[in-house]
Amino acid sequence: MDSVPESPSTSVADRPIAGSAATVVLLRDGELGVEVLLAERPSDRGSFAGAWVFPGGAVDDDDLLGDARDGVDAARRAAVREVAEEVGLVVDATELVPFSRWTPPSGAPKQLTTTFFAVRVPDGDFRLAADEVVAVDWLRPADALERHAAGELTLWPPTWVTLHGLAGATSVDAALASFAAGDVLEYVARRDDARRMVLWQEDDEVAGARGHRHRLLMERLPWVYEREF
Repeated sequence: MDSVPESPSTSVADRPIAGSAATVVLLRDGELGVEVLLAERPSDRGSFAGAWVFPGGAVDDDDLLGDARDGVDAARRAAVREVAEEVGLVVDATELVPFSRWTPPSGAPKQLTTTFFAVRVPDGDFRLAADEVVAVDWLRPADALERHAAGELTLWPPTWVTLHGLAGATSVDAALASFAAGDVLEYVARRDDARRMVLWQEDDEVAGARGHRHRLLMERLPWVYEREF
């Protein structure tokens, strides 16, 4: 998640965004708790090379159908298309629950604001897009975080934070109900000058609100998430 260092006084509202994207967190109830589908990207290409991610991708022109590129309706259509293209599953657009929206720091390889959706995995067999997905695996969120902490998995901050938030989910129904009942959380990021952490818009180094913390510390493993308002 490389970026050009930003001054703490930089206005997050003034940041230019080149496009939008959608990501889908596919959920199922496993024997030991809620599991999420993670897909491994090829290690030799792409902006998330070698990382384990949720299926998703950019909003295309064909996804718009007259709606705004940065709107939830276009993102919802992109989400359905991307899941079908990448892993061969067909999700019901009406069942997708938006729960977060991520804006990368200035200088990130792709300036895409990404809406994250959650949905119960539909019936069907996986058909992986060979140029985009090397493998898929069902993991409990806590297990994925443990494997990341051990250096076994490459995760990007939005994936890590989403897994962290799902670690206490008791069932898919409970997770989806919680997402549906809450707001779509905004994460507008910047990196600190030393590139040891990601800061989000509420953090005191960004917003100037003393005592507010919203950051992911990444100087060493395991990463540490701080969200205190």
